[in-house]
Amino acid sequence: KKKKKKEEGRTGALRPFFRAMLSQALKDHQAAQALRKREIEVLRQEARHATKTVSDDLVESMNKGVADVFAAQRQLEVEAKTLQSALGRYNKVANQWIAMVDSFNQALKEIGDVENWSEKIESDMHHIAAALELVHGREESQRPAADTPDSDAAGGDSAAVSAADTAGLQPSHPQ
Repeated sequence: KKKKKKEEGRTGALRPFFRAMLSQALKDHQAAQALRKREIEVLRQEARHATKTVSDDLVESMNKGVADVFAAQRQLEVEAKTLQSALGRYNKVANQWIAMVDSFNQALKEIGDVENWSEKIESDMHHIAAALELVHGREESQRPAADTPDSDAAGGDSAAVSAADTAGLQPSHPQ
């Protein structure tokens, strides 16, 4: 029993020291944990802020790209409408030119037809003039010297018609 009391006496005296030391170790540990918690919370806040900044920058960058694409698309649509209306105007002008050229070609064809008709009329007139000269030449050669102008008129018409008929020179008419 004495031995036990002796040991208890030694350990009993050390108990407050151990308690104080353990209490101090616990306080130090709790203070270190609180400090680490604050450091972790600061790091967590910094990480949140950095993540939010990166996320905002990425979204802003993507939105800027999307906005640029959207603006370019709008510009292309405006230019396409402008080109479409210009094409419509040019098409209308081209059709007007085509109509004018067709009209001009038709007028040239008509001029060619009139020219051909006038050439035929001129040819017919030459034939008639030649026939008249031929008839007039025959009348002069067949006429007696003592004929009167009244007999020329009666005989001349029948001679001119018969000479034209016998020569086969009939006036042609345009087609």
